[in-house]
Amino acid sequence: MVKAEISRGTTPAPPPRARVLVIGGGYVGMYTALRLQQKLKRGEAEVVVVSPNAYMTYQPFLPEAAAGSISPRHVVVPLRRVLPDCTIIVGEARSIDHARRVATLTTLASEEEAATRATAGGPDGAHAPNSPADAHESPGSFEMTYDELVLAPGSISRTLPVPGLAEHGIGFKTVEEAIALRNHVLEQMDIASSTRDPELRDAALTYVFVGGGYAGVEALAELADMARYATRYYHNIKADDLKWILVEASDHILPEVGHDMGKYAVRELRARNIDVRLETRLDSCENRVAVLSDGTRFPTRTVVWTAGVKPHPILAATDLPLDKRGRLICTAGLAVDGAEHAWSAGDAAAVPDLAADEPGAECAPNAQHAVRQARVLAENIVASLRGETPRDYRHRYAGSVASLGLHKGVAQVYGRKLKGYPAWLMHRVYHLSRVPTFNRKARVLAEWTLSGLFKREIVSLGSLEHPRAEFELAAGRERPRDV
Repeated sequence: MVKAEISRGTTPAPPPRARVLVIGGGYVGMYTALRLQQKLKRGEAEVVVVSPNAYMTYQPFLPEAAAGSISPRHVVVPLRRVLPDCTIIVGEARSIDHARRVATLTTLASEEEAATRATAGGPDGAHAPNSPADAHESPGSFEMTYDELVLAPGSISRTLPVPGLAEHGIGFKTVEEAIALRNHVLEQMDIASSTRDPELRDAALTYVFVGGGYAGVEALAELADMARYATRYYHNIKADDLKWILVEASDHILPEVGHDMGKYAVRELRARNIDVRLETRLDSCENRVAVLSDGTRFPTRTVVWTAGVKPHPILAATDLPLDKRGRLICTAGLAVDGAEHAWSAGDAAAVPDLAADEPGAECAPNAQHAVRQARVLAENIVASLRGETPRDYRHRYAGSVASLGLHKGVAQVYGRKLKGYPAWLMHRVYHLSRVPTFNRKARVLAEWTLSGLFKREIVSLGSLEHPRAEFELAAGRERPRDV
């Protein structure tokens, strides 16, 4: 009996679980956490995902969401549903001190908590929402310790100091921007239909897109198809009244599909009365006038900026090594070079491309690499936790597909070039196979099927951006609205 009591008293406490902190809930962040969830044994490690949104956006479907072919709800994947075994924190990382293994985070409640504490004059006693119990707080933010770090914040729009761009431009990286752009285009058509001012009408029906990559070309093509279809329901707007302008600084568009397919895309767009300006830049868009480097001036109320991306600012707020472009310098095993227990992939990382023919090449920052890198990254973290040897990432780039609107596209896959309907069909089949979860696949396929049977929706819900405007008006406070 005494022996049993001594045995119980000397039983060692279980070792604390390792914590894997994943910064970012996009392609790399979600797929890494998903793979960790599958590979880790129960109780082996805690996975914490910090993301500014509680969902992952499948960006290749944003153009179709903007055109109304897919519901915006079906191009996002809820993280809490896909990652039930992970802790999800809706917030952002402000800085990372990897030498101390500490990340400083803010959440949706951080500023409110800081304001409440400042007003009450009370101590910092409560923990941040959903944060583990050993996170250390300070007003407006809190610190979280970790054992393994995955930095996958993605990228942000790369803007230039173009006069008027900050005031009048709109990006195309988020589902919110896609919804707003659809509403805006239809709203401009409503303005043009109801005004008697010819200058206002011309500006409302002129749409300028800056950037000839995937985002710019696909968004312009899909929205042009939608707007052209919508003109049949306006008594005083014809399809030829619409002016679509694509501005590209280089001498070609869609470099991912190759030079020949890029030239075909230019011919296809111009055949649809889309003005493609190559080797041209946007110099200014002040006072709702787009001034191009070739001297052309277009009065316009729509400037869409898709001219590239740059690394997320959080990377500069770390003590980890960065390259000239501001990306994390990584090894082929997706570890941050010279920093143990730090990992990265996707847009944030400069990863050697071991499958490339030329030496020193790096993996392109696209979804094709990001999804595959995430799986290898997660498996390497598991190997690191178990004291095993990680493996290098290697993938030969398969090619690219791009949509040019309904039933039109270009593709270059494994050296084979496709255009027109076959390329468009391949674009849809490929992305349907890649969108996460069977739930989303089924919903997207159902919407595509129904869109082939019924007419397009051409309703603008621009009031979604100001949901309290009607109530404020009823309460006697009219809210100004910039259209």
